[in-house]
Amino acid sequence: MPELPEVEYAAALIREHAVGKLIHHVDTFDDSLVFSGSTHQEFAREITGRIVDDAARYGKYFYIQLQGNGRMPVLHFGMTGALQVRGHATVKYKVGATSPSDVWPPRYVKFILYIQNGNSATYFTEIAFSDARRLGRIRLVVSPLNEPPISELGFDPVLSMPSLEDFHASLSKRTCPIKALLLDQAFSAGVGNYLADEILYQAHVHPEQRCNTLDRDQVIALHHHVADVCRITVQANADNSKYPKHWLFKHRWGKGKNVKTTMTLVPSGEPATIKWITVGGRTSAYVAEVQKRLPSSKGNDPVAAAASDTVADHDDVAQRKSRGRQSRRVDDDIVEQGYTVRPKRRRTNT
Repeated sequence: MPELPEVEYAAALIREHAVGKLIHHVDTFDDSLVFSGSTHQEFAREITGRIVDDAARYGKYFYIQLQGNGRMPVLHFGMTGALQVRGHATVKYKVGATSPSDVWPPRYVKFILYIQNGNSATYFTEIAFSDARRLGRIRLVVSPLNEPPISELGFDPVLSMPSLEDFHASLSKRTCPIKALLLDQAFSAGVGNYLADEILYQAHVHPEQRCNTLDRDQVIALHHHVADVCRITVQANADNSKYPKHWLFKHRWGKGKNVKTTMTLVPSGEPATIKWITVGGRTSAYVAEVQKRLPSSKGNDPVAAAASDTVADHDDVAQRKSRGRQSRRVDDDIVEQGYTVRPKRRRTNT
């Protein structure tokens, strides 16, 4: 699913093509699931005729600040959402930059903004929001940062990374696996599956290592790489072809395809062994040579041993209720947010 860098790129598209300009009119398409808390007609009426002041991201959400009285859009991509500008290349999850599409409007479009250019009443920049699997959300709120869902999120690794001391204190009181905690949007807003795997690989921490068993060096490494990995992806404008060559990201997509990885360890150059496990309901890639699960220095903790491996992704909890019997593929795994999907059967990890 789109993660922090892809959402940041979407906000940047709004800033580039719409800030200071008038939303002349809006086309919307009925979807009572994606439009949350208001109808698609209400959405169009609320924002038509207003000038775009800014666009910003927090976690996996982005919002559009508008002049004048009324509510403002807060958008979440879910698993397959995308923002496209007509005639311009876009960035797609796990693909990178793509050429402009000749198909317009895009398939599964939910709304199209017609941004007036200058004084022209006939020439518009068209910006579309689409979502094939209908797991995204379009909301209207008065104060995006001070109202749910954004107000309920944890720190943003790019915008509001906590101090090392606060970060350490937060980890030390939790017994769940570190991978599950990183995916918890109430803890670190914006970190998704591939970012969490990259952070843990760079920090040399096993995804199943329980938070309260991490030593000081591991916490320092995690604190650095949570911020650093997210910063690098944002600076690359979510174009993963620009991600560092030594990243796990470049090699983690071959599971189940009999693909031999060419990943090597830095700086030794020795072959790396990529393994996969399920943590917090998500398939997790790690490198066996450097990510070793350390024994607990606190002894055998029955509370920790009994703790659930699943920490719910904030917005995806509500989304799971709407999925019904749909089965869908995520990355190279048949995995959904917080539970595993198999044909004709759904198992929920609790």
